[in-house]
Amino acid sequence: MAIPMLLGAIVVLQMFRTVTSIWKVVLVLALFGWVSTARIARGAVLSSKNLEFNTASTALGSTPTRNLFRHILPNSVSPIIVIATTSLGSYIVSEATLSFLGIGLPTTTVSWGGDISKAQSILRTDPMVLFYPSVALAITVLAFIMMGDAVKDALDPKSRTA
Repeated sequence: MAIPMLLGAIVVLQMFRTVTSIWKVVLVLALFGWVSTARIARGAVLSSKNLEFNTASTALGSTPTRNLFRHILPNSVSPIIVIATTSLGSYIVSEATLSFLGIGLPTTTVSWGGDISKAQSILRTDPMVLFYPSVALAITVLAFIMMGDAVKDALDPKSRTA
């Protein structure tokens, strides 16, 4: 987590500048972005491992494999889904930033970052060319963040009322 995702992606993509493809950008973003999801997953597994019903299940003779699939994983999956949904927005912004800087997707591939970069040259004559991809990017990122919050509210057992 010491290396920020965007900075690491810039360095790695600049090192292997010969051929840039969609899969290379996805791989680099996944390489630097999995750490926060893994940290949340580890915390969720450790917290659900120590809950009373898991301890009771072990005391009644349940095997560790049964406890894992019956109790630990179902109780750990909701925080992982929430962080994955919320992180999609940061992945989209990172890809757009890389494409804006010219080291992300190729110019032949449609990308909001590439569109914003191309719109800089004609900004004075036609400002709406910059407006549309910028607004689309902002709305999409906001939608993923709001969807993550809605999923968190739906999956959080503490927020449910009896």
